[in-house]
Amino acid sequence: QVQLVESGGGLVQAGGSLRLSCAAAGLTFSSYAMGWFRQAPGKEREFVARIYRSSLRAYNADSVKGRFTISRDNSKNTVYLQMNNLVPEDTAVYYCAAGQDYRTQYDYWGQGTQVTVSS
Repeated sequence: QVQLVESGGGLVQAGGSLRLSCAAAGLTFSSYAMGWFRQAPGKEREFVARIYRSSLRAYNADSVKGRFTISRDNSKNTVYLQMNNLVPEDTAVYYCAAGQDYRTQYDYWGQGTQVTVSS
């Protein structure tokens, strides 16, 4: 079956950086668009970034404002989210997801990794 496993979360001070990874198994990774989402306590899940099969990228400009970079390594079946200049408002559980390029919905989701930014 398909598995998406996030890692790299943790506790960091404001202004710091983290790199999240999402390792995929059980699917043809290069055929899928990959996305990162996050959900803070008491809030709805929020789109963060997406990378298409072509490596074209899309971001939630309002929330990440050029601080986050999504990338993929098809040879490792892994998608990354480099997060720089973190602020306490970035505190959330971060999820990766896989979906078809031509649809906005995602077919598979990981279990999430906690990111906590202290002030």
